[in-house]
Amino acid sequence: MTVPQPHFSIHQIASNDIALMQSMLATFGEAFGEVDTYSGNQPSEAYLKRLLESDYFIALVALQESKVVGGIAAYELVKFEQERSEIYIYDLAVAATHRRQGIATALIQELKKIAKIRGAYVIFVQADLDDEPAIALYTKLGVREDVLHFDIDTGHTTATDSTS
Repeated sequence: MTVPQPHFSIHQIASNDIALMQSMLATFGEAFGEVDTYSGNQPSEAYLKRLLESDYFIALVALQESKVVGGIAAYELVKFEQERSEIYIYDLAVAATHRRQGIATALIQELKKIAKIRGAYVIFVQADLDDEPAIALYTKLGVREDVLHFDIDTGHTTATDSTS
């Protein structure tokens, strides 16, 4: 019996892959039901290029026939108490039509390879309490820690805040 191979590939977005980054943002917007957040006021190409050139940001996409069907955005956090780092998964999404095909797991597995090369000792991620698919995925791959998350307002207004 032949095991079917995945019909997608994982690609790390480089600084010259601006169109892929923009497609990943669109995929996130659709997957999260927040199209305006991810596509309504996208960063400039120069901003995205700087972000992708940085040594702290990691973006991976799952491609199927050159179309973005999933993605992961992560940040490397360099620690101060020891010479090591952590990787924080900021966003992870798979297009609704491509879920349950191992794409999210493949994205995390590729991120693990990058984390190991960078000397990171752990990858961590947050999940909303009502996001059962995400909780199931992360439970399969890691150890759950129950913590509280707080957003502390800086008083800074964004471009979208100042227009209202």
